[in-house]
Amino acid sequence: MNILLTNDDGYFAPGIKELARQLIAEGHNITIVAPTQENSGKSHSITLREKLVVSPVTIDGIDAMCYSVSGTPADCVRAALNILDTKFDFCFSGCNFGYNAGMDILYSGTVSAAIEANVFGINSFAVSAEFLKENTNYETAAKVAIEVFNKVHKSLDKVQVVNINVPSVEYSELKGIKAAKIGGNVMDKYTKVQTENGYTLSLSGRNEYNCPENTDRYLLSEGYATVTPLLYNLTDIELLKNISEKL
Repeated sequence: MNILLTNDDGYFAPGIKELARQLIAEGHNITIVAPTQENSGKSHSITLREKLVVSPVTIDGIDAMCYSVSGTPADCVRAALNILDTKFDFCFSGCNFGYNAGMDILYSGTVSAAIEANVFGINSFAVSAEFLKENTNYETAAKVAIEVFNKVHKSLDKVQVVNINVPSVEYSELKGIKAAKIGGNVMDKYTKVQTENGYTLSLSGRNEYNCPENTDRYLLSEGYATVTPLLYNLTDIELLKNISEKL
């Protein structure tokens, strides 16, 4: 299959290299189109007022066409589909450096790249590995992603995003793979410092949060990898009906 591979950590990131390596080993034809620099937290932003620079690059150990894009993850998907003649069967985004679980998916460039592929009619898989400062396990994350892909890709009867999160452990140490709904939002904490001109805010951690059972955050904390199909139809159908009756 022809697979478009992107991310938000940059074309040079170890996560995308590992996912590329394993997809090639599975016999897929991959093309990497990923940001020139790290783009975490950019969500679904796109570049409007500047030209995108798309450059061929070489990634050590990866025998595939690779391009860097001077834009966001969503820009990378657009660039791939506008420049390349390849008809892509699927898109993979990742492996991300850190989970994209719960409401963090709203901020995720990784997930948004996968959604952008959906906009163009391509089924996609967003893949994220638990953040460990010293040893994030991309090998397990990529292995789980390919296992999930092999099991479910033929059953995707409409254009969808499948969001996959994987603990940073050896594959043999996983408790299993579970389908899960997304958990709630874990609010970030900031350190506020007053300055002559106002304030500075620096991220300083996250507030404690009790994850409801059977959500992605809960199951990840229990040692399971999680798989969540995502919807992004922003219309509230029930409220739409209620408002329509009042107009």
